[in-house]
Amino acid sequence: MRANSLTRLSALPFLLVTVLAVSGCASTVEVASAKDSNNPACAPMMVALPDALADAGRRTTSSQATAAWGDPATVVLRCGVTPPTPTTDICVGVNGVDWVIKEGDPTWTLTTYGREPATEILLDPKKVNSSTVLAQLSSAANKLPRLRGCVGPSDVENLPATG
Repeated sequence: MRANSLTRLSALPFLLVTVLAVSGCASTVEVASAKDSNNPACAPMMVALPDALADAGRRTTSSQATAAWGDPATVVLRCGVTPPTPTTDICVGVNGVDWVIKEGDPTWTLTTYGREPATEILLDPKKVNSSTVLAQLSSAANKLPRLRGCVGPSDVENLPATG
């Protein structure tokens, strides 16, 4: 019985170090929830998000309808942001999802266009490729209801004349 007690005691430091190491790697990323984060339409998209994004693992976040990848977080996502209104900002279509891009220094904001609720992605393009991120997140974002899409100059030129 004494040998068994010694074995348990000698295993205790190893167990403690293991628990601390695992919990140290799994720190929660603080992300403010979006205004409409409780919208039920966010749920199918959140469930479809990938476990890894641009070679970065998914992290636990502090708020509903949010996600983050990388350590430190290189990509942060929030569902339920206010949908963008018509804009002259850059809009790109990736795998059936339109994204409005606002370039910042260093953080870019990419927001789904024509989907409600809208989803916002924050990333630093010097740390992660925006086209990779959009390609990997578009199938999940496609789960949000689409109401409209981006148009370009050629679309406006081809509108019928009104009189």
